[in-house]
Amino acid sequence: MSIIASDHREALREVLKEIPATEVAAVGHRVVHGGSFTASSLINADVLARLEAFAHLAPLHNPANIAGIKAALEALPGVPQVAVFDTAFHQTMPEHAWRYAIPRQLADERGYRRYGFHGTSHRYVSGRLAEQMGKPLSELRLIVLHLGNGASVSAVMHGQSIDTSMGFTPMEGLIMGTRSGDIDPGLVLELAGSLGTDKAGTLLNKQSGLLGLAGYSDLRDLHQAIANGDEAARVALKTYTYRVKKYIGAYAAAMGGLDAIAFTAGVGENDPEVRRLSIEGLGFLGIELDEEANQNGGPRISRDGSKVEVWVIPTDEELAIALDTEKVLQG
Repeated sequence: MSIIASDHREALREVLKEIPATEVAAVGHRVVHGGSFTASSLINADVLARLEAFAHLAPLHNPANIAGIKAALEALPGVPQVAVFDTAFHQTMPEHAWRYAIPRQLADERGYRRYGFHGTSHRYVSGRLAEQMGKPLSELRLIVLHLGNGASVSAVMHGQSIDTSMGFTPMEGLIMGTRSGDIDPGLVLELAGSLGTDKAGTLLNKQSGLLGLAGYSDLRDLHQAIANGDEAARVALKTYTYRVKKYIGAYAAAMGGLDAIAFTAGVGENDPEVRRLSIEGLGFLGIELDEEANQNGGPRISRDGSKVEVWVIPTDEELAIALDTEKVLQG
């Protein structure tokens, strides 16, 4: 079914022409920035107000998430609705991993801390990875690489997130399609001073990353440019995968070892060259790539004797949201 709609309300009205409202038992909403929420929550006026208060922290996502919630509340009065937060899974990070080195009182008063994102995907994929390995999640040290237009890494130790690459907003961490990822805060101040905060924010969120480095935000276009001899594109890919590799090493150290790595999301699931370059040179950690399996998409892409297993695990955030919605409604 293809729908052209001017806003969320109109789109939902069209959807409900195909799915009678009487058949909708509940609605699960993905919300990117959940602030201090530690688990999925039944939506009420207080929850919605809290979401609106920190919508500016994820400007590419949260305003649209809230618009969808309001449209669903209007179209389906009386139907329970659940907010499933990208940040909730990472609330298990220890304080030394989530705290920024800025004045404690100011940080605590204003909620300035590392929250992490893509949590629904990281939680789902780490569970599926343990199933594929045939081992209890509670015994494993895992790194999940969610590589898409937005990208993040998580260290999942014994089933809990102990660190992740995104921080106060989804801009921190890996290089992404249009986001800068990790950057010297002094440069941020310089950009804000010379361009103004709004233009600097737009530049870092929408004009940076692979797009800023080489003019392409899509890895498929970047690969084609490399094939055509584009040197900027070649350096952009190397810079992108170098950042991934650094996080793998850092998180293996943080967990005191590593049992497996999962590549997931659009790039992670479909780009063998990104996978190869991201783990190239990590043999000292016990990672041995099976080149043929990698080219074929896995699911397991490490050699049989590899101390650290490497897998391609498709994410399914929609299923995870549905399961969380059911769990909340069951109390």
